[in-house]
Amino acid sequence: MSKETFPFTSTSLRSLRVEQELQEWEDARRALAHRRAMSRAPLPPAPRPPPRHQERRRVQEVRAAPPQVRCRDTAIHNTFMCGDMKGVYAVLKDPAMSVFAPCVPVSGMWTLSSKVKQTSALRLAASRGHSSCVEELLFRGAEANADPGGNTALHDACIGGHSVCVQLLLSHGADPELLTSDGCAPLHLCTSAQSFHCAELLLDDGAEVNVRMRESRLTPLHVAARRGLEKHVELFLSHNADVKATNREGETPLNAACSGAERPSEAGRYLGVVQMLMEAGADPRTAGRKMHTPLHNACANCSPRIVEILLQHGAKADVSNSAGFTPLDCLLQVALKNQQPEEVARSLLNHGAKPVPPKMLKQCILSPATLEVLLNSYTSIPPCDWMDSLPTDVYEVGFNQPRSLQHLCRCALRLPLGARCFSVLSKLDIPRSVRDYLLLSGKAYM
Repeated sequence: MSKETFPFTSTSLRSLRVEQELQEWEDARRALAHRRAMSRAPLPPAPRPPPRHQERRRVQEVRAAPPQVRCRDTAIHNTFMCGDMKGVYAVLKDPAMSVFAPCVPVSGMWTLSSKVKQTSALRLAASRGHSSCVEELLFRGAEANADPGGNTALHDACIGGHSVCVQLLLSHGADPELLTSDGCAPLHLCTSAQSFHCAELLLDDGAEVNVRMRESRLTPLHVAARRGLEKHVELFLSHNADVKATNREGETPLNAACSGAERPSEAGRYLGVVQMLMEAGADPRTAGRKMHTPLHNACANCSPRIVEILLQHGAKADVSNSAGFTPLDCLLQVALKNQQPEEVARSLLNHGAKPVPPKMLKQCILSPATLEVLLNSYTSIPPCDWMDSLPTDVYEVGFNQPRSLQHLCRCALRLPLGARCFSVLSKLDIPRSVRDYLLLSGKAYM
């Protein structure tokens, strides 16, 4: 097979045949309409208007809007989608080709229907990073701020992270603050690691770092924090992004970062984002309209390191949201679905969280380490009606023994310290093993 050819499937051939038949039908229809118009008898002259003294009411003249032109050539669309410069030059040579008019795609194919969302040749080239096509179109007079379908080429280039296209568009007058039909600015669409340079170019061109989405009121810092984009967050903060800005639900970028850390594998980069926001002045006690704090979000995601840094910066471990749930309650709801929930429980109890009601201990029955930490917050083992269902060996070792004097001393020491347990006990000049025991790292049954 020649290197310049490729095989067509039966489906592809059928689609091309249908497109050709539709085009031939359209050409025949237009030719027939033209012949009818040329053979029609001329219209009689229009009647003369009545004299002004007989005219009772002046009729306002209304001019019809010019017909909208759409590019309907499949070959042209595919040329700019694929970045074929040979085809681009061939298309631009033909003055009859409407390459700057809106065009209509659907599901990767092209159709004559006008009910589908529109795009343009410039948008197609920018969305796929074909910088040579973008440059040629702009040189030939394509409008950089044209937004067929509700987006401009700049929006599409930012979504794809194509910084060269972004630079070309900005240098030809693209507006770095123009909103899409959904209310998003180009900075809101820099949502991948590859779009970092795009965000830099937008800010250097004067884009507002605290621009808001129309409906949700999100800032670019909200979006970057929610996705754990450390370099983006650092960039926005260096341009004086507002760390205390709240969205429609009253949540800050810190809330967004803590709620985004859902996977243990991503906890590291989200921790970096949280640290940067805290150093920039973010308040971990700020709650949204539902009184959900960043600590609630971090506990719901079972993120031990994020929980610890929030608590060390003043987050309240015993605050309840509008549904009456504390951060410890949020942890217990997901304790069996995550790794190391005992570390989060230990941090909360060391920073003032109240012991959970005994009936909630049952949620940790399959996580012995978490159950052990929670039992360490009680002076005595609380009675629970579900203990009878425990295996005999677990019941006799864990629940059927009185608490030791050592444990009672630990409880007596921790009780007056309350939320200051960690800050006070970690500074005591005592052996590390004793300090760990006081901070609930020791065995529960001694």
